[in-house]
Amino acid sequence: MSHANTFQEHHIAREQGSIYVRDYPGTGPAFVLMHGFPDNLHIYDYLVPHLTATGRRVVAFDFLGFGKSDKLPGAAYSFAQQVGDLHAVVQTLELGRIVPVGHDSSGAAAVNYAIDYPQHVASVVLLNSVYDAAPTIRYPELIELFATPSLKALTQAMLRSPEQFGFVLNFQRAQFQAELQAEHKALYAEFLGPLIDNNFRQQPSSAPAFAQMTAQLFAEADRNSARLHKMAQLTVPVQLIWGETDPYLNVGVARHLKSHLKHGELHELAAGHWVQIDVAEQVAQLMLSAKVER
Repeated sequence: MSHANTFQEHHIAREQGSIYVRDYPGTGPAFVLMHGFPDNLHIYDYLVPHLTATGRRVVAFDFLGFGKSDKLPGAAYSFAQQVGDLHAVVQTLELGRIVPVGHDSSGAAAVNYAIDYPQHVASVVLLNSVYDAAPTIRYPELIELFATPSLKALTQAMLRSPEQFGFVLNFQRAQFQAELQAEHKALYAEFLGPLIDNNFRQQPSSAPAFAQMTAQLFAEADRNSARLHKMAQLTVPVQLIWGETDPYLNVGVARHLKSHLKHGELHELAAGHWVQIDVAEQVAQLMLSAKVER
């Protein structure tokens, strides 16, 4: 799997700074991997080697405000901006038709990109993603807290207090791990926990982007609920690959999305919210076997 270590780095200019991109060479259509919050492109570190080993092109990037992408003072972050970030990557790297891969909150960018730019999409992959206000969805307590407008003064104060914010983060970590198998808990502790912590500890931090994006989450879910008829009109295949022990973006969310898709295919795997980490090889096999429109 030596391919996985070979990537070209790009810094793609946007209005509010540049996006950090890793481009792994190979044949198309390229998988373009997107993260949620408070994550970055490293949530795909376990998955990428399995994809690139087959000679497939893979592109992973950090949305503005996260990871190695710019975090300029006073920058404004939004779900529309994230779709724009994806489009900038596709255009700058001249990717043609892609397979947008959404996880968590970036499911919105994956689906909306397919709706808004059908000429650039060969198929879509959603991994434990949020799109609309699905009937069975539960938001993680940390997210619900930051997404509630009336609690903004409290959450802003928490962000200024590493001890208070750390308490909530640790509570959330325990909730995500509650139903995980032992080996997946170990992966979480060794890899994912530090990744999320570093997003907030490094300076400049991802905290402003996290706070702004969560504040818009409920409105985005409502907006996408009103676009479900457009999602239902998608002609490309959509793969839903779901960790079945996710207590929040549960399999009910996946089944709800599938019911609104013409060409939806659902795979429920013995994994948690970060299915691409827990069972990377299985996820890669499914992604590579999917039909695409060329």
